[in-house]
Amino acid sequence: MSKKENWNIELYEYIKQGEPNKSEKAKTWETAIGLQDVDGLKPSKYLIDTAKEHIEGNIDIEEAKKKIDKYYKISDNKKNENIENSEEADKVAVRITEILSEKSFNFNIFELTNIHSRLFKGIYKKAGKIRDYNFIKKEWILNEDTVIYSSYETIKEALEYDIEQEKDFSYKNLSLEESIKHIARFTSNIWQVHPFCEGNTRTTAVFIIKYLRTFGFNINDDVFAENSWYFRNALVRANYKNFEKNIFEDTSYLEKFFFNLLSNTNYELKNRYTHIDYKQEENTSQLYNKYTLEEQAIINIIKNNESIKQEEISKFTGKSVRTIKTIMSDMQNKGIINRVGGKKNGKWIVL
Repeated sequence: MSKKENWNIELYEYIKQGEPNKSEKAKTWETAIGLQDVDGLKPSKYLIDTAKEHIEGNIDIEEAKKKIDKYYKISDNKKNENIENSEEADKVAVRITEILSEKSFNFNIFELTNIHSRLFKGIYKKAGKIRDYNFIKKEWILNEDTVIYSSYETIKEALEYDIEQEKDFSYKNLSLEESIKHIARFTSNIWQVHPFCEGNTRTTAVFIIKYLRTFGFNINDDVFAENSWYFRNALVRANYKNFEKNIFEDTSYLEKFFFNLLSNTNYELKNRYTHIDYKQEENTSQLYNKYTLEEQAIINIIKNNESIKQEEISKFTGKSVRTIKTIMSDMQNKGIINRVGGKKNGKWIVL
């Protein structure tokens, strides 16, 4: 992974301390701030200090939002490009932190537009509004060519179709590799629609993080915190084709991102790898495993807390205790996990 930035190092200290509440808050802030790099935006020192106050429990998230709003209201008479960039980064980061801290989530088009509205209200004129024009974006990884985005006239229909198809899709008995390939394609489809005038990648990221949590995944926050620009480039490559140059849509870059996000793989996520002229000779298939999506989620939970009870895993994943017991019993029979010790003081081991 890339070298941690100063803000990242400061927040990482809370993660190392091991206090669950502080660590969880710090991870959410890491993701929220890291996602601003998608648009080349950097947080202010004031935001980092505000984040620390929130992590310490001195202020709640609503107070954090008010502090950031007040800070930039005072700064209005000193407007310059740097302040404007940090203002968007700071305001959107604290709003992402708020949304990712909430347990509620609805898997539909209204949730997607609501996320965009909450993130960019007062920043973009059309926050939460579906775009009403077509456009192109020149990409450096495509040698200044563009992805073909959905026509503005078909945005709602395209989003509704993709989300309904995903609702009807079953991940049961799929390997993690098969599941991630599907998740990568679904994510790239949502992003390719590009429903908003600006802020599509950050909105898609928050929507997908919330969706993946419904599977019981504790997201590896470092991946978004340090590789958000790679995430966007991977989305570009997943939706670009040029028959004259023998270039086709390629989700493999996005799949590597999701493997790092959801499992223990450690692919190198370098932006230069996503350039259409880059020739990479890497055999990636060797790192793929055959766990199902449910099994990988439970593995991640166990690795975070080997003494966790099945009732707690049930609450974490949103599945019934009976379902969790069935899945974990099957995992024991497959030799994936094992139980060591008694019922009260025992622990789970990933084999």
